[in-house]
Amino acid sequence: MEFEAVGPISAVARIAEGSQLRQRRRLSRDYGPGAWVKRKGIVRVRLPDGTIQLAAIHWYNAHGIGRKEFKIKRVVDWS
Repeated sequence: MEFEAVGPISAVARIAEGSQLRQRRRLSRDYGPGAWVKRKGIVRVRLPDGTIQLAAIHWYNAHGIGRKEFKIKRVVDWS
């Protein structure tokens, strides 16, 4: 799903790194070698229909390469 992050990502936490990271070989092949880490956080996102929702997202990150492959895992209830 395509989306745009609106504002900063909060509650950032590491999910997996090093040998725990199942996609490490593919990430190194596609983006370059690095110390890949899978992270999660909460951010407001603008969806394709224009609505803004609070969502839990996951992504991969490596120093010197940056954040790659953002994915919405679930929409968080505002109330």
